[in-house]
Amino acid sequence: MADQDDTAHYDGPAGGWGSLKGIARIFGEEWNSPAVAETLRRQNKPGGVMCVSCAWAKPPSPHAFEFCENGAKATLWELTSRRCTPEFFAAHSVSELRGWKDHDLEQQGRLTQPLRYDSGTDRYVPCGWDEAFRAIGEELRAIAPESAVFYASGRASLETAYLYALFARLYGHNNLPDSSNMCHETTSVALKRVIGAPVGTVVLDDLSTCDAIFFFGQNTGSNSPRLLHPLQEAVRRGARIVTFNPIREKGLESFVNPQSPVEMLTGRETRISEQYHQLRPGGDIAALLGMCKHVFEADDAARREGRRVLDADFIRQHTDGMAAFEAKARATGWDAIERESGLSRAAIEAAGRVYAGAERVVAFYGMGLTQHAHGFENVAMLVNLLLLRGNIGRDGTGIAPVRGHSNVQGQRTVGIAEKPELVPLDRLAAQFGFSPPRAKGMNTVEACEGILSGKVRAFVGLGGNFLRAVPEQAAMERAWSGMRLTVQVATKLNRSHLVNGAVAYLLPCLGRTEEDVQAGGPQAVSIEDTFSHIVGSLGRRAPAGEALRSEAAIVAGIAKATLAPNPKVRWDEWVADYARIRDLIAETYPAEFHGFNDRFWQPGGFYRGNSARERIWKTESGKAAFTVPEVLSSVGFDEAPGRYRLMTLRSNDQFNTTIYGDSDRLRGIEGTRDVLLINPEEMRRAGLEEGQSVSLVSDAADGVERVVAGLRVLPYALPDGCLGAYYPEANPLIPLSHHDGPSKTPAAKSVPVRIRAGTASAG
Repeated sequence: MADQDDTAHYDGPAGGWGSLKGIARIFGEEWNSPAVAETLRRQNKPGGVMCVSCAWAKPPSPHAFEFCENGAKATLWELTSRRCTPEFFAAHSVSELRGWKDHDLEQQGRLTQPLRYDSGTDRYVPCGWDEAFRAIGEELRAIAPESAVFYASGRASLETAYLYALFARLYGHNNLPDSSNMCHETTSVALKRVIGAPVGTVVLDDLSTCDAIFFFGQNTGSNSPRLLHPLQEAVRRGARIVTFNPIREKGLESFVNPQSPVEMLTGRETRISEQYHQLRPGGDIAALLGMCKHVFEADDAARREGRRVLDADFIRQHTDGMAAFEAKARATGWDAIERESGLSRAAIEAAGRVYAGAERVVAFYGMGLTQHAHGFENVAMLVNLLLLRGNIGRDGTGIAPVRGHSNVQGQRTVGIAEKPELVPLDRLAAQFGFSPPRAKGMNTVEACEGILSGKVRAFVGLGGNFLRAVPEQAAMERAWSGMRLTVQVATKLNRSHLVNGAVAYLLPCLGRTEEDVQAGGPQAVSIEDTFSHIVGSLGRRAPAGEALRSEAAIVAGIAKATLAPNPKVRWDEWVADYARIRDLIAETYPAEFHGFNDRFWQPGGFYRGNSARERIWKTESGKAAFTVPEVLSSVGFDEAPGRYRLMTLRSNDQFNTTIYGDSDRLRGIEGTRDVLLINPEEMRRAGLEEGQSVSLVSDAADGVERVVAGLRVLPYALPDGCLGAYYPEANPLIPLSHHDGPSKTPAAKSVPVRIRAGTASAG
């Protein structure tokens, strides 16, 4: 691997003045009012507004400023003074706007009026709410319910998500894909199968009592910077942190706390990871198996001295399948482990020694584990490691998937699920007097397949930027206009709004930071954080426009226009007072949400529980399951000359498909997103020069031409055989068929590609 001096990099720590400058830049660009400062002061605090970006915990005893650079940017982005009015659409055709960049589309500001696409003029034109609801209802009634898809991004509240899922089932389908299908569905499937709970077992307090923390494929500084505060505290009290990631993540290297005057004035930084292992993309199974192999060998040595490294009592009482897994680990040679992981035996054993020597271990991971063709095996292998020493179901231990969207986990909790077995359908039937559909619905990949085949006739999007986030973008955009109806609920304009069905509506909604006044007065909403705590949120800012409606009101308006009257379904009453929706949620999910209205304002929220944390294993065997990996690489394709493993990346100047600007400060990349990251040795082997313009082409061997052109070669410290490029710009290279098997999560962290060289850039 190249020396960092030969590559693009950032010399400073995460946090510090760089973070404050990043916030200040967005504040200036968005022309926000001074009232924004009051929103940020209340953000993620008891009684305040919950961040609209990531799902990190809302602590009961918050810092003075309980927001990070990303969270502040998301709030500033939502509270912009810019407005995207009907006059803007009168001046620009939809065809013209398709040529704009993602950033420039959202820079037009907040949508202010409901809009209908007029194909004759190729423009969005204003319409009334009643007109929109009536037309959408007529279109939905005219098609078979199973041919409609109701997609949800991860930002809608629990109240809105519950109504949306109920609407879908009253209408007659379980086609409820959401953004989780594109990122952490692997988690939901794998954890459910091996420990019986589909979400992480860690709570925030565990970070103050653990002895070691392991990270796999999670870019903390870019995607969840508030995690850096408890990491810094953990290091200072002696906890050891070990990171596995193909790319150097600045936040897991060093951190300066922006809330510490001493650190800000002196530049004193905290080293976060004591070991940082840049394994190959897809090499996690091999690295984890190597660590487990070391633990078995360490246990052999300890037994000769009358001790144990394995938690034999826990394994005997609480697990199943240990013997087969141990045999696999012992039989797998170090040569194979080193080859597939890209790490030396010494490096893996060094990590294994930290694990074996720690009494309490927490393991964090992100999409670097989930978004692979064998992502299930990645997650299951991490569980194997934790089970060896009883590191699930004790304080200071557990597995912790880091969720992205602020309520993506919560939406699944209250019914946004294509799998009917995950939803208490019998209870819904009794509550609302109907027969819920029992057939499995479409997840995101299946919805895309249905759109491509013409099976899907209508798409309703509750937030998000679906067309920009999914694989197979070129084919998807071509097929999209074949649908009869497309409806998008949004705060700002994005790419997905510019490709429409025969009938199309763009419906503007309130943001979470804004005051939501209904017939019953100002309304609060709730969300679930990544640690399964339910937290209240209250917006206080003036809405961006008088015509805006809440997401809950929009869902109810479409539902009323679509469905036959049902005396047990009282849309108007529910929208008038969201507390009534919370009562419905408590009735449907009594174990988790009993006393919902009385509990969701408590500081830090209330914990809805996790059976695996209590060592109650709701698995097929009634115990936590060891699994035996059938592969050592999770990429799902073979090595070949000229074939690379492409990782799609997010910058610290974006949140999912929202692009705040062209600054990736933590990687030392400024002014462009059209880059191809590659290490200098690989550059030389491929005959490439820094700054050269190249294309990436799919090497999926399926006969489909997929190309992303105009990328500038940039030397970067990556493992051999792999490349990096930004998401969503690189998404067109991902075949729809390239996904994890059990979960169908797109494999965006290991895409087979080749480089097609062009000419050197002039600058």
